[in-house]
Amino acid sequence: MSDTQPLRNIRPSPIAGRWYPGNADHLAASVDAYIDAADSPAIQGRLVGLLAPHAGHRYSGPVAGHAFTAIRNLDIDVVALVGPSHYDYPARVVTTAHDAYETPLGTVPVDHAALDVLRQTAPIDPIRKDPEHSIEIELPFLQRTLGSFRVIPLALIDQSLALAEALGHALADILRDQKALLVASSDLSHFYPQPLAEKLDQTMLDAVKRYDPAGVIQTEERGQGFACGRGAIATVMIAAQALGADTAQIVNYATSGDVTRDYEQVVGYGAALFYASTSV
Repeated sequence: MSDTQPLRNIRPSPIAGRWYPGNADHLAASVDAYIDAADSPAIQGRLVGLLAPHAGHRYSGPVAGHAFTAIRNLDIDVVALVGPSHYDYPARVVTTAHDAYETPLGTVPVDHAALDVLRQTAPIDPIRKDPEHSIEIELPFLQRTLGSFRVIPLALIDQSLALAEALGHALADILRDQKALLVASSDLSHFYPQPLAEKLDQTMLDAVKRYDPAGVIQTEERGQGFACGRGAIATVMIAAQALGADTAQIVNYATSGDVTRDYEQVVGYGAALFYASTSV
């Protein structure tokens, strides 16, 4: 598409001004503040993907900043952004039917060429004007760290290991030899008292840390820990592993109670990096 012909089929944001600031300057400043406040993790290897939470920025932004600070100024052309669908559709995976996402920071073009290839091997259905936040909530962080990029947005309804394996390998095949980044969007346990939430979340993050995508799914199935985007986490871990990642590093953890000071019913947030380690 030429520079003189603007995108017209743009997904309007249903959450700007509610889940994050609707003003571009305010949004840029708040996202930058979350990233600037985060510790820069020491990574001995090639970064392939990350895990970030997807609550409103006020709650999960401080944790997300610890993941996104690691990708500042990386040379990335395409981001595969995988989250859960919080809405039920007669589908296993949904994506957008629009040509771009809109945030106050500008538009992010959708890589429909990649989606067309993915749909040959994975059950992906496009929808219009979806209300899903798990994909969009990460875009301002990506816009502030990467600048321009294409996005492959995928929201999972089927969060089984079988689907994660099929989709993860299909993503790896598409992203191989590209300047690509994988992003898993997921929160952890929901609405438990802080001590129990911390225990449940630690069990889930332990599965992530030992690079065990099957364990991520099984931890939820056994009721030992919870992640609303468990399938998304497993998918990204499988795809990243197929692209050379062998190490998962947990870089931050907190709960909504750390923001609200209400510890009776909290939501857990974790940030992690997936990378191909190199010997020193």
